[in-house]
Amino acid sequence: MSFENSGTRRPPPMLSVGALAKRSGFSVSAIHFYEREGLIRATRNGANHRRYTRAALRVLAIIRAGQRAGIPLAEIRQAIAPALDGLPLNRDQWGRISAAWRDDLDRRIETLSLMRERLAGCIQCGCLSHDQCPIFNENDRAAAWGPGAHRLGAEAEAGRR
Repeated sequence: MSFENSGTRRPPPMLSVGALAKRSGFSVSAIHFYEREGLIRATRNGANHRRYTRAALRVLAIIRAGQRAGIPLAEIRQAIAPALDGLPLNRDQWGRISAAWRDDLDRRIETLSLMRERLAGCIQCGCLSHDQCPIFNENDRAAAWGPGAHRLGAEAEAGRR
């Protein structure tokens, strides 16, 4: 059954920037930004208006998912590199991207959980003013680990507790 005979309208193969904004939930200015950054591409019609393939919807959805997960734009760009020629990412490509992001998110969730648990106690900053610091950082032993709050950073993950 064809779309024309069924009364169902076929979605346009190309989208205007306004249609892409409406469908993706991004503002027109954000779409222009991602275009300038090379994350999506537009062609121009006879009136010199931008036109985007429907594959741009998937790229924008992946950008949104990555941003919500706190993934830097540079990493998102690297992950979606196969789609930068305007072709949609396939299921296998998305599977590889999401698996890599999942591992990164698991590491960050673990770090954030550790931070949440330790915020009420000494973070081994070296100030020795907190009542509990002599318990957690007796004689400022954290000074040997270098500057910073060691109980909140990567050092904590490495087992320096």
